[in-house]
Amino acid sequence: MNSRAVVLLSGGMDSCVCAALAVREHEAAAVHISYGQRTEQRERESFFRICDALGIRDRLAVRNQAFRMIGGSALTDPSIAVPESRTLGHEIPVTYVPFRNAHFLAVAVSWAEVLGAEKVYIGAVEQDSSGYPDCRPAYYEAYNRVIQAGTKEGSIRVVAPLIAMRKAEIIRLGLELGAPFHLTWSCYSRDDRACGVCDSCVLRLRAFREAGAEDPIPYAETAPV
Repeated sequence: MNSRAVVLLSGGMDSCVCAALAVREHEAAAVHISYGQRTEQRERESFFRICDALGIRDRLAVRNQAFRMIGGSALTDPSIAVPESRTLGHEIPVTYVPFRNAHFLAVAVSWAEVLGAEKVYIGAVEQDSSGYPDCRPAYYEAYNRVIQAGTKEGSIRVVAPLIAMRKAEIIRLGLELGAPFHLTWSCYSRDDRACGVCDSCVLRLRAFREAGAEDPIPYAETAPV
């Protein structure tokens, strides 16, 4: 296994499964970006622990201060409350961080060029998700065209292997791969015990229930799913 890949590893459930896939298929390096989100410290801790569990030695942990300064998202602006899942409608929710994945991918692609990696893995999911525009297949098709035009060789490709999967399918895949779900963190608002009522927690709890598995992380409360 000589091919290299860079995986964006937030510390959440989807990125953990994506990292497990990358490790199975390549010599993987992992990048984590802290961006002033509410659970920044907890997610960073999950990143390092997941890397340990999966045997990923090459790690890059960076900080992006722009999102906290820009604001406009409940994840980075303390004046905007994180909504409970039951209060959300069909619009893109306030937990959307404007154009976030473009920033993340730029770092990962830059590092991939230096490492000689051929792929960048990202755990974006369109199905059973919050509806973020930077989690759609067309977004990654367009980003790959940018990479082709803007890198030396033009051969690096962003892959999103989970993008068309349901969350329960991702859980089942992760269990098959031995993904360390107990080390992951998905909650938008708390870093001691997951709140259980934000959109991310509710989607995660529903996925584990539909997969017939028990979520191994602690919750402060659980909303009906």
